[in-house]
Amino acid sequence: MTAALLLAWTPILEPLPLTGGQWWITVIPLALGVAIAYKAVRYPEIAESWTGYLRAVGVMTAQILLLILGLAVGLHIVVTWAAPALGG
Repeated sequence: MTAALLLAWTPILEPLPLTGGQWWITVIPLALGVAIAYKAVRYPEIAESWTGYLRAVGVMTAQILLLILGLAVGLHIVVTWAAPALGG
């Protein structure tokens, strides 16, 4: 992209395209960001236990990713097997 195009780029209205079906990789930094922000507000006494905070962030990130994976598998099962069976 040229400089003029970058200045006029609106990320909410026109997101950058990810080619090759790689858009799902963006869920990893999203989950990490949510976990960092949530634990920064909710974790008691971060200054005293920095490693405990990092561990809590890692666990929450893993929980978010596993939940999203489970939802994706569940929706895949519904769309590919259950929905066609209901249609007749």
